[in-house]
Amino acid sequence: MRIYKDHLILTGSTVRQALILLNELAQDAILFVVDENEKLIGALTDGDVRRGLIKGFTIDSIVNEIIQNNPRYITKGENSLDKIIEYREGHFKIVPVLDENHRVVNIINFRKIRSYLPIDAVIMAGGRGQRLQPLTDTVPKPLLKVGDKAIMEHNLDRLALYGVDDFWVCVKYLGEQIVDHFGKGSDKNIEIEYTWEDEPLGTIGAVSKIKNFKHDYILVTNSDILTNIDYEQFFLEFIEEDADLAVLTIPYQVSIPYAVLETDKRHVKSFKEKPTYTYYSNGGIYLMKKKVLESIPSNTFFNATDLMESLIENNFKVISFPFSGYWLDVGKHEDFEKAHIDIHNIKF
Repeated sequence: MRIYKDHLILTGSTVRQALILLNELAQDAILFVVDENEKLIGALTDGDVRRGLIKGFTIDSIVNEIIQNNPRYITKGENSLDKIIEYREGHFKIVPVLDENHRVVNIINFRKIRSYLPIDAVIMAGGRGQRLQPLTDTVPKPLLKVGDKAIMEHNLDRLALYGVDDFWVCVKYLGEQIVDHFGKGSDKNIEIEYTWEDEPLGTIGAVSKIKNFKHDYILVTNSDILTNIDYEQFFLEFIEEDADLAVLTIPYQVSIPYAVLETDKRHVKSFKEKPTYTYYSNGGIYLMKKKVLESIPSNTFFNATDLMESLIENNFKVISFPFSGYWLDVGKHEDFEKAHIDIHNIKF
């Protein structure tokens, strides 16, 4: 059972029953009244109970008599973040998420999460992790601990912080350990499904095996990245640019200690004294429209760079999302050691 169900109360319940639940919810005290199919009927707070008692209702009255009949809500899969931002900036702390049948499927609690992004997240966790041997001889790299939790758990938690609750994890090497560790994700109020690679399929090939995505936007990330990226800003810029795919890019500066000459054959046209050049490297996190997945061949070794090349050749819009925050690819022993130091000093 997912955590959001703590906020649900069945139609026809008494005010006494509601008060018990509200008391247990403490600072998150709001209930959503639902029917037997969990369709939303109304909302109830401590204030509604007080006003009801003043009007003459008792704790044995039915909650339906004192509820708010038209509570605010979000529809799952809404592509716009306008409502999310409006509710958050309007200091509405807790908002139900409804499916197309008006059933409650989750609860947004802005005290615990920052946004509610309309995306499916795919975490690529099937690699062997050879550069981290012997640490990965018996433990898959995504489960190596950085601080008090596994590398991949940092990824899950960061995405869940921005309201992502539909996850797909692509596994192969020692994948059973990953499945056992995270299960279905219910303890994190998320849902996780697993896709198995029979043969190595590259950094994005396994995504072609997933046929039942729930949103129109898909985020794919490597499992061994430690970052404090603002996923909402990533999504908003992607939407603003109307891109087909956006890739997180990491700036690297290269300083030349000498004057650099621009020449045409032997003719010197200009020169720059000790210039610094900025280049952008692939950060291993991709946001794309679902239609882009049609460009990934089925059951074929295929890297994310292959996908980007194919999209560019076919005139899709591929954009860079330059990122200057914290980012670390935990791929080598020195990176792993750095991650252990950084995790205590970086604000995530």
